[in-house]
Amino acid sequence: MLRIRNLSLSYADRRAIDALSLTLGADEILTLVGPTGCGKTSTLRVVAGLETPGAGEIRIGDLHIDRAHPVPPERRRTGLVFQDFALFPHLSVADNIGFRVSDRAAVDHWLERLGIEDKRHAMPATLSGGQKQRVALARCLAHAPALVLLDEPLSNLDAALKDSLRWEIRDALKAAGVPALWVTHDQAEALSVGDRVGVMRAGRLEQLDTPEACFTRPASRFVARFLGEAAFLPGCIEGNAVHTALGRHPLAAGADAQGAVDLLLRPDDLALRAAQAGNAAIAWTRYEGETRLYGVRLRDGALLKVRANHELNLTRGTAVEAWICAGQPLVLFPADGGDTARPVAATAAMTDESQAMPARRAAAQ
Repeated sequence: MLRIRNLSLSYADRRAIDALSLTLGADEILTLVGPTGCGKTSTLRVVAGLETPGAGEIRIGDLHIDRAHPVPPERRRTGLVFQDFALFPHLSVADNIGFRVSDRAAVDHWLERLGIEDKRHAMPATLSGGQKQRVALARCLAHAPALVLLDEPLSNLDAALKDSLRWEIRDALKAAGVPALWVTHDQAEALSVGDRVGVMRAGRLEQLDTPEACFTRPASRFVARFLGEAAFLPGCIEGNAVHTALGRHPLAAGADAQGAVDLLLRPDDLALRAAQAGNAAIAWTRYEGETRLYGVRLRDGALLKVRANHELNLTRGTAVEAWICAGQPLVLFPADGGDTARPVAATAAMTDESQAMPARRAAAQ
């Protein structure tokens, strides 16, 4: 439904989009995420027709757009949902949704589908932020667009409302069968609502893949750090395993890297327990409600973060045993490779057997 090829855009002397290419399936939701100024909103504006690209081409269905073949925004069959709602203050909810909509049944459908039927005659000033965003989405979908573009649609809402409304918007888009390009700076939002996630940096796509792949198999150190809390534990590959302060971890089949590496570890990859003869000590602790986040200082000085159930209450200075949990493979990066460094290998998934080793070692001591 959407194909972008070698798209570039500059503002004065700054390159906002740099040779960007991506495709969007017929009913797919693709989230673009990245730090401020990475080019994600500029990409949305070019697709919408609000900016003219310096180079590249866009295809929306059968519509071909480039500098030689410009197409005005109103002919692109794209629907826009903004972060500031952009409702007409002098029109009721129903009239906002039905503005320039010939099919009044579509208005009724989306009023009911998005749970705002009882606000049909209300004015925008009387609505909550969540209700305003539902009206903005209903107005967009009532026009039966070929493509929906969402620019930080939840950024003006409180945290509790964001969590529920993101699913309402996703469900509405899926019910309409319309593809969407959803721009956000919220990593959790990007990972939870997108069928695929595009992580942008300096106008380029660092990685475009499923949420699971971007999080568990990041294409660079930058992606690893941006999509969640990440620590890099020094290690050394010898033979078919990587050796770290947390022990020996087998390499996945086919890995042929050797030498110094850094093992990507997230707080949920690790577990710990109090142990007098352990391999680490608690440096700090933060209570998060359902969980506690611990800063754990290993004997070699490395600091790792470990997230545990709130019932595990360890104080600063407590000696602990830390280990890598059973689960998915872990990723290795070249040592001191910088943010753009690509992975060099993956360790095999930690097994229940390896998880039991720290307890046996402590018992032996």
